[in-house]
Amino acid sequence: MSVDVPDKIRATEPFDPEGAAGKVPVRVLIVDDEPMIRQLLTDVLGDEGYTVETVPCGEEAVLKLRDARFDYVITDLMMPGMSGLQVLETVKQLDPETEVVVMTGYASLNTAVECMKLGAADYLNKPINIDEIRIIIKRMIEKHSLEQKAREVDFYKELSRTDGLTQLYNHKFFHQLLGTEISRAQRYGGKISLLMIDVDHFKAYNDGNGHPMGDAALQKVSWILSETSRDVDSVARYGGEEFAVIAPETPKAGAMELAERLRRRVEEAQFQKTEVMPNKQFTISIGVAAYPEDATTKSELIEKADQALYGAKSTGRNRVVAWQKP
Repeated sequence: MSVDVPDKIRATEPFDPEGAAGKVPVRVLIVDDEPMIRQLLTDVLGDEGYTVETVPCGEEAVLKLRDARFDYVITDLMMPGMSGLQVLETVKQLDPETEVVVMTGYASLNTAVECMKLGAADYLNKPINIDEIRIIIKRMIEKHSLEQKAREVDFYKELSRTDGLTQLYNHKFFHQLLGTEISRAQRYGGKISLLMIDVDHFKAYNDGNGHPMGDAALQKVSWILSETSRDVDSVARYGGEEFAVIAPETPKAGAMELAERLRRRVEEAQFQKTEVMPNKQFTISIGVAAYPEDATTKSELIEKADQALYGAKSTGRNRVVAWQKP
């Protein structure tokens, strides 16, 4: 499931040539065979607070780019030897995040289109308009800052919904997901199945081998559940050694097949030091309930799946039990 990103990032910080970190100045490489152009851009961008380096040809630019990282490259298109298009291609191969502005005195629509297809951020005609250069660099830095903020929003949203040990969805986000799926099923007449899963005799394993090995075993179970479930399923750590799988658009019969597949995969997997467990192997028990067949609300569906799980545990463990009316 994708992470929602806000339509707007409201509080953007003022433009700063030192970038988001506020410590490392923005680095710009100028590639042009005309000394006057190189000096002009160095003076203008240096006054803006950027760290500027220059080279007279594409070949030297490539050497520079292999030794150091630049945030932006401003390159002439028509140069002796390596062309600006070749510089552009090389920059994008070495570091796709480096932005490239292409300059030329021989502008054509086809050339501009070709530059953009190769990944150029912008295209300028000579003679150079200094104010335009300032605006372009400032705009690219602000764009980068906004993209960075968006990535941070994604990261912290992902962090808030993920269990730290297993990297599965956590208990809180499980409830949000299940509520969303129930609402969708109510609106469109769909079916949902819920699998509640518990590791058999986990306390004996944890007490006998220690918490680090117990954590490693839970991580392995989590991986098996994720890998064996379908792409449409949502796997969560419900708490402790208990897990849950939300199976959308799945009737109970299909959920029972999925549950049996999960049970069998865990039973067949190799876990360390299982001799401390009563049955000498690592297994899980699973309870299954379905909407709307067994329940009409989220809390009722969880309750019925829990009751089915209790039935699996109380009748011998290492089995799948579906909820049935008494």
